[in-house]
Amino acid sequence: MNELDKKSLEKAKTLFSSNDIKNIEVGTIKGLKQIHKYLFDSLYDFAGVIRKENISKGNFRFANSLYLEDMLKKIETMSEKTLDDIIDKYVEMNIAHPFLEGNGRSSRIWLDLILKKNLNKIVNWEKIDKKLYLQAMERSPINTLEIKTLIKNNLTDDFSLKTFFKGIETSYYYETEE
Repeated sequence: MNELDKKSLEKAKTLFSSNDIKNIEVGTIKGLKQIHKYLFDSLYDFAGVIRKENISKGNFRFANSLYLEDMLKKIETMSEKTLDDIIDKYVEMNIAHPFLEGNGRSSRIWLDLILKKNLNKIVNWEKIDKKLYLQAMERSPINTLEIKTLIKNNLTDDFSLKTFFKGIETSYYYETEE
């Protein structure tokens, strides 16, 4: 893990241990921007700022920056009533990829906050294999069954700091190159 990721990981842990997490607006674009800014402030000059450039990863192009603001408004209004609804919203946010960097780390925290608020559950990220998760997310724009199954089978109602911290560490591990 590089120094930037280590600093951001510590900020993510502080977000929970300081109770600053209670100030995050749940399920909104504003809330996602708050999370991103908290994690990456002083590390990136674009912390918490919606990108104006087009980006891609591998052969996948994320949402075109010209339509990103409109797409985010639509994502924000998506239902959060069921687990399927929430994961659909999460997948759409992944497709949007609103920031130049740090989307996965921010959106997994955002997802957990939505799950906790609406279903009184969070994802036990520690139990989700990195390769399976990344493959499921890669295929999720076409078929959400894999990511829905992975998340559904790894929900917990353990909201201890230990669970959050292990989840954050795993979330950061998903982003490391092997």
